[in-house]
Amino acid sequence: MTGTFWSLVPAIVAIALALITKEVYSSLFIGIVIGGFFFAGPTLTGAADHIFQDGLIAQISDSYNAGILVFLVVLGIMVALMNKAGGSAAFGRWAKQHIKSKVGAQIATICLGVLIFIDDYFNCLTIGSVMKPVTDRHKVSREKLAYLIDATAAPVCIIAPISSWAAAVSGFVEGENGLSLFIKAIPYNFYALLTIAMMFILVGMKFDFGPMSKYEKAAAAAADTADTGSNSAKEKGTVIDLVLPIIILIVMCTIGMIYSGGFFSEGDTHLDFINSFANSDASVGLVLGSFATLILTLIIYLIRRVLSFKDCMSCIPDGFKAMVPAILILALAWTLKAMTDSLGAKEFVAGLVENSASGFMSFMPAIIFLIGCFLAFATGTSWGTFGILIPIVVAVFSNTDYSLMIISISACMAGAVCGDHCSPISDTTIMASAGAQCEHVNHVSTQLPYAITVAAISFVAYIVAGFTRSAIASLIVGVALLFVFLLFMKKKAAK
Repeated sequence: MTGTFWSLVPAIVAIALALITKEVYSSLFIGIVIGGFFFAGPTLTGAADHIFQDGLIAQISDSYNAGILVFLVVLGIMVALMNKAGGSAAFGRWAKQHIKSKVGAQIATICLGVLIFIDDYFNCLTIGSVMKPVTDRHKVSREKLAYLIDATAAPVCIIAPISSWAAAVSGFVEGENGLSLFIKAIPYNFYALLTIAMMFILVGMKFDFGPMSKYEKAAAAAADTADTGSNSAKEKGTVIDLVLPIIILIVMCTIGMIYSGGFFSEGDTHLDFINSFANSDASVGLVLGSFATLILTLIIYLIRRVLSFKDCMSCIPDGFKAMVPAILILALAWTLKAMTDSLGAKEFVAGLVENSASGFMSFMPAIIFLIGCFLAFATGTSWGTFGILIPIVVAVFSNTDYSLMIISISACMAGAVCGDHCSPISDTTIMASAGAQCEHVNHVSTQLPYAITVAAISFVAYIVAGFTRSAIASLIVGVALLFVFLLFMKKKAAK
């Protein structure tokens, strides 16, 4: 079964079960068990060893993964602190005066998502904690909030040169200037650009389609449950108690990233800002930045006397508990990825790409986009998809057609983000659900029609780009198709 289509079966089963049963924990575990038996054969002890020792324990103890889990816990504590200090409630009161409509609440969420471009995990959890009181007040469903968070996480990070994603992509490009290629590929990243366009068009047209419309109607009909912040602790808090920690978090995470990349090193190991970001370890940088922010936030709250020391300390277990569901899903998703990796899923997909690279050169960006979508959807990892496809694309195109290599690298990134965006076992999708406090399977099912719409139009745009080599012409075609499709769907919804 190694290196064949069977290597993808565990992930496909897990995804199918999650969508059918609407229960993600057991679905992931069943996929993991299937992968364990595929690898070890019918022996129970061999499968158990592979599942737990090579899978779950190895993934949780992996230094990068452990760093991400620590970062999540610290962010959970930060959110608990900001809520207890009354910062979130104060922002809700401020927003009530300044954000007057449902459209305004959604536009504010999108704009904030675009501004927080350093890292997708950071984006998901920060925007959720900041905007949830505002969107609740204006009766935006948690499912719609989760979509707006998810659609401004990976799609924004993948077109931001200063982000953990740019650093990851640059690291996968061998023999070329990774960051330079990343910047040149941005105009061709049609999935990311069209996803951002779609959010604004949907909000501006004031309609939704697919399962999302059901949840939006239910939210509009629900009684007003927005938090008024009436107790004394919340009345004491101000908007600065929310905004200042977030600003500190952005600054500290940026410093942490460039520190891990060698910016503060001396001598030959010193790198400038851009190269240190490209060379950074996102896991280490985010942990250092979030811990520094946590300490500074505690000091600020204690000095301002918005919280007692005892109240601050009580937020630590509260923040941890809030992140437990997301941590559990992440651990299971990583373990499932380990099962598919051990079965040779990467090699199987790499073989498909290399075999198809000889003919249909102008169609290659569109083909690579589809393969990237499928691989990221099945494995739940966009970064893993970059690691598989980008070196192959560079090897195939570097000495033949440079412009097509740029378009194809962008297609790799766009396909990976698209598959990641659609997949119920993707860590970014899990984080978006956690940030919006939305049922994970509801988020996946409501987001899927929107993501598939943009994916189909992006596929057409990559066909155009393969023949014209023009980012502007392809993007104009893509935006026009998107607008016409949404106009059609709005008329259909009205009927």
